Amino acid sequence: MVILAALALSFTLDGMFVVSGHAQSIPAQTAPAPASSEAKAFAVNSMQTVTYGNLPDISGQQAAEQKSGGSIHGTVMDSNGNVVVGALVTLERDAKKTQRTQLTDSAGSFNFTDLGSGTFQITVASQGFTAWVGPKIVLSTGEYYEAPEIALHVASANTSVRVVFSRQDLAEEQVKIEEKQRVLGVFPNFYTSYVWNAEPLTVKQKFQLAWRTSIDPVTFAITGVVAGIEQWQNDFSGYGQGSTGYAKRFGASYADGFIGTIIGGAILPSLLHQDPRYYYKGTGSIRSRALYAIATVVITKGDNGRWQPNYSNVLGTFAAAGISNLYYPSVDRGVQITLDNALIGTASGAVSALLQEFLIKKISRGVPSPSSGTQP
Repeated sequence: MVILAALALSFTLDGMFVVSGHAQSIPAQTAPAPASSEAKAFAVNSMQTVTYGNLPDISGQQAAEQKSGGSIHGTVMDSNGNVVVGALVTLERDAKKTQRTQLTDSAGSFNFTDLGSGTFQITVASQGFTAWVGPKIVLSTGEYYEAPEIALHVASANTSVRVVFSRQDLAEEQVKIEEKQRVLGVFPNFYTSYVWNAEPLTVKQKFQLAWRTSIDPVTFAITGVVAGIEQWQNDFSGYGQGSTGYAKRFGASYADGFIGTIIGGAILPSLLHQDPRYYYKGTGSIRSRALYAIATVVITKGDNGRWQPNYSNVLGTFAAAGISNLYYPSVDRGVQITLDNALIGTASGAVSALLQEFLIKKISRGVPSPSSGTQP
């Protein structure tokens, strides 16, 4: 028995396998030949334990380790509720003054992990949006923080525009204002400037103002009334009566105004570089204003801003009177009649200027404020 026990112990040391904690012996009659000393050493060094069942929970351990790190997650959207892809999210830690950055994914999300405890702050920036800065976040060890929805607002366009008006542009604006001036809100008052230092008119603007005056509906209405009065009084009897006579009187009256306006208000002022408008004075004594108004018949501003003889008005009046000889009846033509008509036109211009200076502004609409219209 002693010999058998010794043999069994010797075999166990040479080829023992531990399975599920239970050692099994191989019967002696099936045992291989005794191993060499090198093999015995290898067997001892290579001996390992294989265990089945009750394996340790590796995944749970990893989750615990990950949880202990802490994380901050969030989603970036615009003001319309659309996700913002590729926004730059910066996470700053106060204590260490360190930063980590991410770009939002296709779902507009970001996720910072393994943060540990501390105080953090999120900043989000994206092209075309105003930068978003979040509040301080105090994160505990292992805490999972879901940031409230981050909404980016479209950045306002701060554009600095420098508007530069040329003198021509300024003159155009002033002409537009003048074309809105109407006596009693009806009758055109386009040739009066209530801006004392108004910009000179270009050639185009001079013709524009003359044409606008000539085709104004009120101009045609006034012409019709004048023609009716002339027919009623049988003026220019050579035209006769009836519709034909009225049409001739209407045509002659309209031609007088049209020719006078085009020649005296556009053609000659363009050639002589003069301003055809009346400049409202508005200040000073009644006498000084009256003398100024009457004088404007023979003096005017040049395009250079200086006062000069009003050749445009004087020559325009005589030219219109001379041309009228082409369409008035023969008994109403002649040099004397031409001179009389020219002088009457000049006198009526003086009366019109006096009315402009003392009355018309008070009963006109579309007139600019006094601060921009009066003489300094």
